[in-house]
Amino acid sequence: MSTPKSRLQALDALRGFDMFWIIGGEKLFAALLLLTGWPLWQLAANEMLHSNWHGFTFYDLIFPLFIFLSGVTIGLQRQSLAGLPWAERQPHYRKALKRLLLLCVLGVLYNHGWGTGMPMALDEVRYASVLGRIGMAWFLAAMIAWHLPWRGQLLVGAGVALVYGLAQGLWGTAPYSAEASLNTWVDQHLLPGITYRNAPLDPEGLLSHLSAALNALIGVWAGYWLRQPHSVWRRALVLAGAGALAIGIGWSLHGVIPVNKTLWTLTFVAVTVGWSALFLALFLVLVDGLQWRRMGHLFALIGVNSIFIYLASAWFDWGYTVDSLIGGVISALPEPAQALAAVIGLLALQWAVLAIMARRGIFLKV
Repeated sequence: MSTPKSRLQALDALRGFDMFWIIGGEKLFAALLLLTGWPLWQLAANEMLHSNWHGFTFYDLIFPLFIFLSGVTIGLQRQSLAGLPWAERQPHYRKALKRLLLLCVLGVLYNHGWGTGMPMALDEVRYASVLGRIGMAWFLAAMIAWHLPWRGQLLVGAGVALVYGLAQGLWGTAPYSAEASLNTWVDQHLLPGITYRNAPLDPEGLLSHLSAALNALIGVWAGYWLRQPHSVWRRALVLAGAGALAIGIGWSLHGVIPVNKTLWTLTFVAVTVGWSALFLALFLVLVDGLQWRRMGHLFALIGVNSIFIYLASAWFDWGYTVDSLIGGVISALPEPAQALAAVIGLLALQWAVLAIMARRGIFLKV
């Protein structure tokens, strides 16, 4: 039997694997295509782009997987505030609200990490953000998990899915379009500031916080399952089976409710939860079952400082540093190999910084 600590190693490794594709890993396939010309790398590079509208790519999974894993952490802790006096509950609420607000503020700062920086006019600030979405989904899932038994959580989750699905699907004549969806109406009327690229709706807009919270809540249930005193293989097998079932359900309903990341439709929840469970099962087997500790440690270096490295991707020019350190070496290589060498240098630099931080016990925790 695995201890919760060993399961957390697999969790940190998967979180790091997830972040790896944001901090530069997504550029590997395009660089390999340039070096080899093999069509396989073109297919892989296409998976490193978001879907234009309806549909799904691997890159669409990165954000929901992180939210799912935040829910798994809640489930592993198995904390309940139900029945506790207010004096004992208050510190937990204060900490949860502080985390939510801090993630929202950091998300706004991340949005303006490049370019001219934070606008002076408040109506020109983009308040919706990836970190804000993570914070809200985690907060809603935590409130449900902390106050309700498992059956109550299941009923609330089903209720949120039903209300969101009906409200979204029955809205107007084109409920799943960018111009006429309920999500668009809510963002146009209630979301302050600007949207991403000034689009009609924001991919991290207000309404889809509800469906994103389902990713976190289902992650909570996965965390409950990981606590069970079963073998690694049985826990992984059940997770994989549940994940495959969720993917099947999501795609079977695609013709009725399209899989759409920007609208964060219920089918998108099903597909992303399914893939999240499959990856969690895989890393549970690799890190805990087969004892691939070195691989787990490499990705865990990213996972334990995921917020830092995410913010650093907007605030630090890693490419400039790489060019300053080994730009001459890269330029001396054959031209087709230069892009790959630059990506490897970028990843190596960030890994080195994270390794130094971990060795010194420096972690950015929110």
